[in-house]
Amino acid sequence: MAGLTLSGIGKVYDDGTRAVRDLTIDIADGELIVFVGPSGCGKTTALRMVAGLENISEGELRIGDRVVNSVPPRDRDVAMVFQSYALYPHLSVRDNIAFGLKLRKMPKAEIRKRVEEAARVLDLTDYLDRKPRNLSGGQRQRVAMGRAIVREPQVFLMDEPLSNLDAKLRVQMRTEIARLQRDLAVTTIYVTHDQTEAMTLGHRVAVMRKGELQQIAPPQELYDRPRNIFVAGFIGSPAMNLLMGTLSRGADDALQLQLGSQSLPLPASVLAARPALAEHVDRKVVVGVRPEDLDDASLRPGADEATLQVVAELIEPLGSDLVVHLGLDAESAATVADLADLADLDELPGGDSSVGRDGATATMVARFNPRSDVSVGTPVTVRVDTERLHFFDPSSGLGIWAAEPDPGPGADTREEIA
Repeated sequence: MAGLTLSGIGKVYDDGTRAVRDLTIDIADGELIVFVGPSGCGKTTALRMVAGLENISEGELRIGDRVVNSVPPRDRDVAMVFQSYALYPHLSVRDNIAFGLKLRKMPKAEIRKRVEEAARVLDLTDYLDRKPRNLSGGQRQRVAMGRAIVREPQVFLMDEPLSNLDAKLRVQMRTEIARLQRDLAVTTIYVTHDQTEAMTLGHRVAVMRKGELQQIAPPQELYDRPRNIFVAGFIGSPAMNLLMGTLSRGADDALQLQLGSQSLPLPASVLAARPALAEHVDRKVVVGVRPEDLDDASLRPGADEATLQVVAELIEPLGSDLVVHLGLDAESAATVADLADLADLDELPGGDSSVGRDGATATMVARFNPRSDVSVGTPVTVRVDTERLHFFDPSSGLGIWAAEPDPGPGADTREEIA
């Protein structure tokens, strides 16, 4: 097995189109990294450059200690699992799995041993003599994975391998992929547009946009401490609510957050965790609040908590909770879709309203306790977990945390891989 290092990797096509810019990631031996982002963000192009299916325009790619920029795909010792399965319809499952080994002219006994072991691991033993047309989508994907496993490569590359499966099979296959990767301990790059796959599978998740790495971090850190507005709005379902607010000092010098005509007191712990907020007093900020950090205040009457007065506009009962769309007399900040039309985050126009929507009434999404009796069209008092609020500079789009300079999207936040 081997680690993988991408140093300033870039891709520019012959017509001048830039697909990837300055992609720098150090992937440890045995680590599973997930590339996630919207369509056209460059994640698949990056994967294809690692595989050798796309030429590298800039930078250096290392697998282990070997620079492989000019090494043909067949000599890179990587195995790729495609979205389309790419199985040979006229061959049996056994022969599909063994195909690459036969091309290498490996001894028949070794081929048989590897194929049978892969079939056992993937629960395909009873299907070895079937043709792909007689298999379900999940079984076909397992065959494609078996073909990769038997090669015993240094690196696995997976390009949206579950996108053709139904929702139930996706969940099942996610579990199987996570188990296999843990058991085999093979360095893996997994590409997906599905953030649920990204968050559940990756040791670290790399969020990309317009060919650039926005942030790479363990899933929970990505969720709890997004580096910028794009990552904050992209990660999480339902998405983070983004509002324009103003910070001020109250009579006791405590921080307050003004949202439209309403004000939320901020506990001292907020400033302690984000000391750079002190530099934004009397200035507009983008405020992010996750749906699960909002709840129906009537379920805890008399509690001394920060609240907002809103109106319920739509209710979606999910059994475990209620997804409630709420109208708030405040200014909405840019959504993820809006940001996709803006220039790169480091080129956002200056000014405190650079990502604002003047005069707009904001709509927030909340996850309420299912015992709430909220109804459409009625006023609601919403409890806000102010310690879980997120703050972003509207000029740069970056999160407001400590006073020191932003470490950049590729800052090493790896946890030890068990």
